[in-house]
Amino acid sequence: MLLNKTREVPDSDVFTILSSPRRRHTLEYLRRHDERVALRDLAEAIATVESGENPAPRGVRHTVYVSLHQTHLPMLDEAGVLAYDADRKLVSLLDSARDVERYMTMTTAFGVSWAEYYRALGVVGLFLVVAALANLPVIAAIPPLAWASTFLATFAISSAYQLWGQRGGLLRTLF
Repeated sequence: MLLNKTREVPDSDVFTILSSPRRRHTLEYLRRHDERVALRDLAEAIATVESGENPAPRGVRHTVYVSLHQTHLPMLDEAGVLAYDADRKLVSLLDSARDVERYMTMTTAFGVSWAEYYRALGVVGLFLVVAALANLPVIAAIPPLAWASTFLATFAISSAYQLWGQRGGLLRTLF
């Protein structure tokens, strides 16, 4: 649940927040969950990412839990990015988390940024259309309009996929 506390996060604070992989993982996890999250669930998810094991070893889960509780969540709460109820051990994003999220690189499932993906798609599409217009063997067998249509459709499908993956963030922005 994204709470509606609007407070702008200064760029200097944003860079401090993003300097820790654990804080970045925290924000990514909370962005994917539209409700309040229990600290235990958050710590388990981050420990799984950090250890590469599912479930993460007990010691790693404990270390992550303690560092989130004592350091990272209070710092993010003080910065106004999330609300952390230390007594009930519940965490939720605030509206101002958008100030930080815009600096986080969006990547595809393959670890390539969306910008790199779209750039490569455009270059390959342009090359194939020009090659078809230049009557290069094999490529010219397919009309340039078919190549262009295929790549425009791929752009549209990719954009829809990307928007679907960000639906929680987009819904927060709209409402």
